[in-house]
Amino acid sequence: MRLYLASRSPRRRELLHQMGIEFDTVVFRDGMRVDPEVDETPLPGEDPVAYVERVARAKAEHGLRIVRERHLLPQPVLSADTTLEFAGEIIGKPDDAAHATAILRRLSGQTHRVLTGVAVHYLGRTEFVLSVSEVRFRVIDDDEIRHYVLTGEPMDKAGAYGIQGRAGLFVEHLSGSYTGVMGLPVCETGELLKRFGLRPL
Repeated sequence: MRLYLASRSPRRRELLHQMGIEFDTVVFRDGMRVDPEVDETPLPGEDPVAYVERVARAKAEHGLRIVRERHLLPQPVLSADTTLEFAGEIIGKPDDAAHATAILRRLSGQTHRVLTGVAVHYLGRTEFVLSVSEVRFRVIDDDEIRHYVLTGEPMDKAGAYGIQGRAGLFVEHLSGSYTGVMGLPVCETGELLKRFGLRPL
């Protein structure tokens, strides 16, 4: 059995390939940030865990609607959402280079949590799993931050960094799932897919 991946993320595609999962990609029409069906704006006072679950489930359910609208073969729809929590605040993707710089300055020398929620929707049922990791950055000086932001790597990533890229140089300690910080925790995702009869490997 194949599945649909409701995500533009090349990292999630790479990790599904790594797991041995066959999939087709469902791309949202205008991008998820502006799609009213999948509003990634946190609600006032929303708990970070509740936020990640809400968005991941909404992406999976919207992905299924697209599958139906296009009259595609029914298959499970997988989606994921990754966000950072720092000092009780939800930190998503940066709006621009200045915002990315400000986020990285805040994270420098500090510990933050990376929350990745994964949802699968199939035959009227949605299942959800959550991966929570703690990441500690070493102190990053302004020159390093400036050079990193100039690479463009932070711009499409929650918390303005990609652990699998050059920002790996900033990570002093990680407790949890490395692939979860990348955007798709392979262990938890594999267990979730088994509930729908999909067996990785």
